[in-house]
Amino acid sequence: MAMVSSFQPALNAEDQRVLLSGVTWQQYDSLLATLGDYPGLRLIYLEGTLEIFMPSAEHELVKKVLARLIERYAEAVDIPLHGYGSTTFRQEAAARGLEPDECCCINTLKPLPDFAIEVNLSSGGINKLAVYQGLGVPEVLVWQAGDLTLYDLRGKAYRTVSHSQFFPNLEIQQLAQFVRPYDQPQAIKDFLSSL
Repeated sequence: MAMVSSFQPALNAEDQRVLLSGVTWQQYDSLLATLGDYPGLRLIYLEGTLEIFMPSAEHELVKKVLARLIERYAEAVDIPLHGYGSTTFRQEAAARGLEPDECCCINTLKPLPDFAIEVNLSSGGINKLAVYQGLGVPEVLVWQAGDLTLYDLRGKAYRTVSHSQFFPNLEIQQLAQFVRPYDQPQAIKDFLSSL
């Protein structure tokens, strides 16, 4: 008989970040070209401020289980989802750029994602919602301190909503109880059986 146990590896507990101010778009673009394929490194740019961000293992576990839950939900209710992962999105005119933790397009593939997932395990850094707002990403789901908050872009500002325009029957607060990064297979099974 196979024994299943929950293993929690020793993880670097904190995300690492460095903020630089007075960075031009050209400097950001050059750094992105140089460092863009470096595994685990993300660059976030907002109007002259650059954040160099290295997520912790815990950060990656949380974002992955969230992405899996959203993907499985979309499959279960037959919503076509096109995953972009953490592709770089940027607009020079808006002086903004970032790599989301996870993102996707709904129904058809588009130049920018419809839906992004962000995990905030620590404070500080660039306001990513301001970056998403300038890029025009319609919805951002944020995990912070064990809670999920869904932001919907209306006009030029985000507002907090309880239901997604793309996943209208998905209970966001119910979804939060299945974000169990150290028990992903069972979390997915439990979530699917709750639908």
